[in-house]
Amino acid sequence: MMNDPLSYALRNVPRYTSYPTAPHFHEGVTPKTYADWLSAIKSNDTLSLYLHVPFCRELCHYCGCQTKATRQEAPLKAYATTLGQEIKLVGSHLRDAGPVKHIHWGGGTPSLLQRQSFIELTGLLRALFDLSPDLEHAIELDPRLVTPELAETFAMVGINRASLGVQDFDLNVQKAIGRVQPFDVVAKAASELRAVGLTALNFDLMYGLPGQTRSTILDTVEKTVSLAPGRIALFGYAHVPWMRKHQRLIDEATLPSAAERLELADLAREELLKAGYVAIGLDHFSRTDDSMAIALDDGSLKRNFQGYTTDQGEELIGMGASSIGKVSKGFAQNHSDVRNWKRCVDAGELPIAKGLALSTDDRMRGRIIEELMTNYACDLSPVCKNYGLTTHDLADAISALEDLVTDGLVQLELGDNDNARVQVTEAGRPYVRLAAAAFDAYLAESLNTGKARHSAAV
Repeated sequence: MMNDPLSYALRNVPRYTSYPTAPHFHEGVTPKTYADWLSAIKSNDTLSLYLHVPFCRELCHYCGCQTKATRQEAPLKAYATTLGQEIKLVGSHLRDAGPVKHIHWGGGTPSLLQRQSFIELTGLLRALFDLSPDLEHAIELDPRLVTPELAETFAMVGINRASLGVQDFDLNVQKAIGRVQPFDVVAKAASELRAVGLTALNFDLMYGLPGQTRSTILDTVEKTVSLAPGRIALFGYAHVPWMRKHQRLIDEATLPSAAERLELADLAREELLKAGYVAIGLDHFSRTDDSMAIALDDGSLKRNFQGYTTDQGEELIGMGASSIGKVSKGFAQNHSDVRNWKRCVDAGELPIAKGLALSTDDRMRGRIIEELMTNYACDLSPVCKNYGLTTHDLADAISALEDLVTDGLVQLELGDNDNARVQVTEAGRPYVRLAAAAFDAYLAESLNTGKARHSAAV
């Protein structure tokens, strides 16, 4: 019997910005482990740097990020000082590493750092790392805090891409999520950035927010398109109050139902496609001349903790409290608590709290999951062969795809000589996370034990 599409939309699965996912990290990965991993990186290994700043002026009700509110400058200045120390510490373990292809400032609201802090920290990065001439240097921004002076600071330190958190332009929705920012505020922020030559802009939108309707989502998309960002991310709001207590400020009775969420996502997607944007994976869209659309065409599109990305750095180094790095040997996550993070850095120790060393099976499944999430398809045989395995090692995953195949959401081709191919159909694309989940060897255990709780698939 065919499953109701809504039954798929309601299933809880990871977003797969990593595999294995963060709930499976453990304390067996220590600062010494990570130091050895960093020292193993060589000159032919390109780098990507992520710097986390866990502060905002206020917490938005919907936020799922690792951040806290502050209106004081002292904690920000102190944090920047420690971040500089960590940059030096990491740099001391990366003497033979290759060029940096990508830098990303996330949070929180990293633009809260003082101008002098940005100048000093980016100066350290230039001094300690080999920054590639084609470096993409990106930052996440709160449009309400963008000023001409801030834009000038970004231009001065070499930032060349900015992501503006928009979410929704409807006033009532904004009040419900604790983030009131009229259209004119966002338009002015985009104008200030473009005025200094920072023209590569991303807008982040959300569906599934409290009070959203067909008319509000259509109006939001129309206003967004009028500002012509190069990229648009359309995220489904993840209501996880057991993880983020401030989400309890959202009245659950005002959240759209599963059917309404699906309709809102479809409406926004249709309008963005009509406006000439190219669909990128599960939840991103870009103009045809943007590097993300080009990466989709040439097969170089990637997915990491920032979502879909053109980042070609092979070794991702995370710095700042709670940041996660992924290098060839595995994942490593810093202490989330700023105090413990600072204590370790002050002691001259990499502030690693936990992580996970990757097995051959992890690498194979992670590659398959990334292929599905970026290209909606994967030839299993060559991936398996690359890791010295065969598709017989994926018998559990192939079996787990049966319902999706039966309901026309996935096509599975099994041929001779160990050949196998998975293709997510057009109808199945909104549910691609479920196809990816079939290859997740950790998921059943985490769901059965309650080790991890995830958001709805759509």
